[in-house]
Amino acid sequence: MYKRILVPVDLSDTDLAKPAIDTALVMARSSGGAVRLVNVLPMTPVMLAEYVPVDFDTQQRKSSEEALAIIARESGLAADKVSSIVRQGGIYHEILEEAKTMNADLVVMSSHRPAMRTYFLGSNAGHVVRYAKCSVLVVRN
Repeated sequence: MYKRILVPVDLSDTDLAKPAIDTALVMARSSGGAVRLVNVLPMTPVMLAEYVPVDFDTQQRKSSEEALAIIARESGLAADKVSSIVRQGGIYHEILEEAKTMNADLVVMSSHRPAMRTYFLGSNAGHVVRYAKCSVLVVRN
């Protein structure tokens, strides 16, 4: 079974992430595995850097870490079975890097129902499915 499960969480839309989190928790409980929640912050565009506070990125990271900590506490998993991390960069790239770093067995992520634009442009979930070195479970909302 899966022992190291990564769950990407978009903190701007936690309702979208909830089914993936719930699925990962069930799988972790049944296998004695651990869950890591990851949130990816976008890089602040250079053009906007002069218009935001100097510590903007630090504030964003702290806020994200606190939100993930709440989700982790509310998961019901033992503290040694759930962790969280905030990364910064491109969404699917950072998800793939975190999966590699933690040697994930499985990535469980939510995705909107496919729309015409995603068939041509792709989505973050699509990129993760294509390029992940581990299994990926996409939970549709």
